[in-house]
Amino acid sequence: QVQLDESGGGWVQAGGSLRLSCAASGPPSSINAMAWFRQAPGKERECVAAMSRIGVKTICADSVHGRFTISRDNTKNTIYLQMNSLQPEDTAVYYCAAGVYLTSTKNGYNFWGRGTQVTVSS
Repeated sequence: QVQLDESGGGWVQAGGSLRLSCAASGPPSSINAMAWFRQAPGKERECVAAMSRIGVKTICADSVHGRFTISRDNTKNTIYLQMNSLQPEDTAVYYCAAGVYLTSTKNGYNFWGRGTQVTVSS
């Protein structure tokens, strides 16, 4: 019903930047809210940032304030995560998620991408 395709992950040295993209396909009502989550080894999946179709956005993780920016292109049904000043603790699998309501809780999203690995070396 809804498919999410992430891209843009990779390896970068500390202080570097990466830009993640997530292209969505499916009913617009099912992808009103889109978000980025991440999961590091041995840790819970946590919300990084989320954004609604009308442009309301939230940065969920305090540790990325001032470094990560979420944006969205509704004409392409694509959401982006610009990650600057990356640190080793940002290393994780980053997942794109879509749902009806804007929320920072993972249970609030019905659809998930497969994830893209981000590795930051010190």
